[in-house]
Amino acid sequence: MSEAEQPEKLDLRSADIAASQQEKLRQLFPEVFTEGGKVDFDRLKTTLGDIVDSGKERYGMNWPGKAECFRTIQAPSRATLRPNRGESVNFDATENLIIEGDNLEVLKLLQKGYLGQVKMIYIDPPYNTGNDFIYPDNYSENLDTYLAYTGQVDGEGRKYSTNTETDGRFHSKWLNMMYPRLFLARNLLRDDGVIFISIDDAEVDNLKKICNEVFGEENYCGMISRATGTRMGDGDRAVANELDYILIYSKSAEAVFTGLPMTVSDMEIYDQQDEKGKYLIRSLRRTGGENRREDRPTMYYPLEAPDGTEIYPIAPAGYESRWVCGKDSYKNLLKDGFIEWKKMPKNGDGKWQVYQKHYLGNAVKQPSNLWNDVAGNKKATKDLNALFDDRKVFDHPKPVDLVQRIISMVTSPKANHIVMDFFGGSGTAAHAVLEANKLDSGNRKFILVQLPEPTGLKDFPTIADITKERVRRVIAKMTAEDAAGLALHESEKQDRGLRVFKLDTSNFKPWNGTQPDEAEGVAKQLELHVDHVLPDRSQEDILTELLLKSGFALSTKIEAIQLAGKQVFSVEEGTMLVCLDGKLTPEVIKAMADMKPSRVICLDDGFQGNDQLKTNAVQTMKARGVLSFRTV
Repeated sequence: MSEAEQPEKLDLRSADIAASQQEKLRQLFPEVFTEGGKVDFDRLKTTLGDIVDSGKERYGMNWPGKAECFRTIQAPSRATLRPNRGESVNFDATENLIIEGDNLEVLKLLQKGYLGQVKMIYIDPPYNTGNDFIYPDNYSENLDTYLAYTGQVDGEGRKYSTNTETDGRFHSKWLNMMYPRLFLARNLLRDDGVIFISIDDAEVDNLKKICNEVFGEENYCGMISRATGTRMGDGDRAVANELDYILIYSKSAEAVFTGLPMTVSDMEIYDQQDEKGKYLIRSLRRTGGENRREDRPTMYYPLEAPDGTEIYPIAPAGYESRWVCGKDSYKNLLKDGFIEWKKMPKNGDGKWQVYQKHYLGNAVKQPSNLWNDVAGNKKATKDLNALFDDRKVFDHPKPVDLVQRIISMVTSPKANHIVMDFFGGSGTAAHAVLEANKLDSGNRKFILVQLPEPTGLKDFPTIADITKERVRRVIAKMTAEDAAGLALHESEKQDRGLRVFKLDTSNFKPWNGTQPDEAEGVAKQLELHVDHVLPDRSQEDILTELLLKSGFALSTKIEAIQLAGKQVFSVEEGTMLVCLDGKLTPEVIKAMADMKPSRVICLDDGFQGNDQLKTNAVQTMKARGVLSFRTV
């Protein structure tokens, strides 16, 4: 059979990051690529002109192992995610995900299906305090590392190691762990997406530098200082630490931040009222910085007071100031009833002052960079313990109120926004999403990733077990409140579910290119590929991997249908058809092609070595306009 008659093989690797970057460059500068598809750097320099910095010394962030970070990013993953219905809640209906596994591998696997889909990321990574899990330097991060760590394969007893301050590469190890994860996370953010990263003073300066590189210094949105409510550190420091920080970066300038809801004390300053409601007044004259006439000359002009006199924006010090708006904007404010004149006593006489009225309405306040009014770590621990029957199961959880406030800054209740945390910890982010939805009847979704770090607890052997159990308990509590009529809003449309997936090796045996070329080695490989699906894998395992590797989300709608006596899976209402039957027939091939999907995937084993059937299948798919027919 000629190569043209062969169906394409489905690529079982995660997204090729290097190829994606090259394609972006090709779209911008096609002229810099040579005939062989390589980049001509001399031509690229010519194209870019004077912005190329060819000097040896330049400002930037560098550390031992940074080059390896890029190799780590570019190395595709052949892993998969296996669904676990037994640990899930409302598996078939929910879009909420908790993924147990190494977040680097998981981030790679999500590159196709979730590229540019995540509205907000919140992470609370290891602070590098000397007791955190960090990959050791003597072997690279990949699926084998994860499997060895979790005891799923035989190894040499190698474990993730703690990063002690006596290590000469203390900061470098942490940077090598963080950089690839942030790089991959950026790809998942929408163009208007935002990432929030909790950190303390041990690595805040290094984190800011690598974030400037990954997200762009122009996308730095600020750093929040948060009062933790606990004193950290011992007597070897000059001052005790009662703060940690939250770095904020956007994917691009398209990000929009909403204000925070008003508190009772905030609303007290709205001390006046008219037929439109409560309001406060602020001087129409610009105060503070840039308040002089020369700063905005067009905003220096006379206004007519109620008695007909002309009033200019003159500062108390006597210099010419300016108004907060131009003439046309003032006329609109006056017409709409947002201007108030008052005659203020001065030297036994009265002087006209002009104010702008700000109504309470649905007013919100701009977040500040100092948060000392949210729950501290002690309350977070207390609340988590209460959820686990007054038992301590996790050290230093973040407060739900904290993450909930962050969620309110960048997400909308009805927009199906995805909130992601790939250092899932105890599950605070998932808890916060569920609480936020409960308060405003929203439909936000969450994706959490957590490494199964050992806990030493009998009933919760790993942190991932705590993550999942916390979310299940929160869902159960909310469901019980709904049944008791305690819900604030109608909650039947809210997503109160959880899909659990676990990182594992591919369901398909890879061809081992390291086998000797002798007949015996090749024969052994061929024997393995007579049935190249691992024996302990279910159809759902296989289908999940095919969805991931084909660029579909893990919550994609799938329907099992019958065509020509065979079970076929219809993905996204027939956009893609998947047949995992081991005995394909001409009838089922034709029936699938007649549905005119964009893509069709079948098991290569399903043709049972019948090259004629495979050839006819290729021609049938082409004739019906199927864009992609692949086998695996």
